[in-house]
Amino acid sequence: MRILLVLDQFDGANNGNTNSARRLRDTLIRHGHEVRVAAQGESREGEKYGFPLYHLPVFDKLVTAQGFTFASRDRKTMQEAVEWADVVHVMMPFALSRSAVFEARRQGKPVTGAFHVQPENIWYSVHLGNCKPIIDFTYFGFRKYIFQYLHHIHCPSNMIRSQLEKHRYKADFRVISNGIEPDIVYHKNPKDPEFEGKILIVMSGRYSGEKRQDVLIDAVKKSKYKDRIVLYLAGQGPMKAHYEKLCADLPNKAVMKFLTKAELQRLFGMADLYVHTSDAEIEAMGCMEAFASGLVPVISNSTNRSATPQFALDERSLFKPGDSSDLAEKIDWWIEHEDERKRMEHLYAEEADRFRLDDCVDKMEQMFRDEIARVAAQG
Repeated sequence: MRILLVLDQFDGANNGNTNSARRLRDTLIRHGHEVRVAAQGESREGEKYGFPLYHLPVFDKLVTAQGFTFASRDRKTMQEAVEWADVVHVMMPFALSRSAVFEARRQGKPVTGAFHVQPENIWYSVHLGNCKPIIDFTYFGFRKYIFQYLHHIHCPSNMIRSQLEKHRYKADFRVISNGIEPDIVYHKNPKDPEFEGKILIVMSGRYSGEKRQDVLIDAVKKSKYKDRIVLYLAGQGPMKAHYEKLCADLPNKAVMKFLTKAELQRLFGMADLYVHTSDAEIEAMGCMEAFASGLVPVISNSTNRSATPQFALDERSLFKPGDSSDLAEKIDWWIEHEDERKRMEHLYAEEADRFRLDDCVDKMEQMFRDEIARVAAQG
């Protein structure tokens, strides 16, 4: 198949959506398909159709701080991109993807979509992530703007599928994980000198409101072992300065830094425990990669807005959403039961095999074939 992936940002690897798209592209090519991308930036012959940068009035700095860029539309370039493809797959609910959907419909080409942007991801940045009317209206807006025109929609988790059904989306939903890469497996690394003799607790994710790193910071302060804990918050985002202030009185200096894939894997190999505090999450690749690497996770049990609780193998890996005291108790329990933690590390690493990237991409390919067949049957 000749597959066109459409998303605003593809170059660089500083957010989850871009990382997922790059993994999907690389795996599809490895599976024998031709893949090109339509995204913001310069065109690359036989690889990428480039579109101009779009500056969002008022919120441009906030968007950039989240590690994201928007693309402007260019009908001539999109027409060329869609003409090349056997199937078009849009991965964002914004203007570039809408233009691809309408161009595909105009040309009679198969087109599918993915629901990767949770409304909470947008509104938490301006402290409105818990405002139900705004969240519901955003689901409605996404549906009217783009998703009502798609027959097949990729949902990375059952949680987001349920949300789409609740908000009256009508489609053939395909629940398919974004997938864990085959080289991410159980491993242990010696700790760097700065972490020797310490308990290293890690969380990976953007520094933004819905991720709730503040809960983890507060939980470390309440832990019986706070004098031994070093907190490592891997990521970037607009709330970095705020979190640095919250970390200022921790007994051990916290580390806040954006890491490459290789650096993050090395960190997971040194760490003792992984914590995921997010209130809203479509899937949480950082958490998946952590337990695939052999880390026991402790996850916010935010079942209505986060898919991440599905990964917990039992209640010991769940804490009450937003409750730093409950989280501190769970952290302390895992610290005190090292033998059990080491046993569960292997079980979590085995659990990751259910979400391996190649199997997930096989399912994506089937969705593309089904859409191609549907369009062909319509004549």
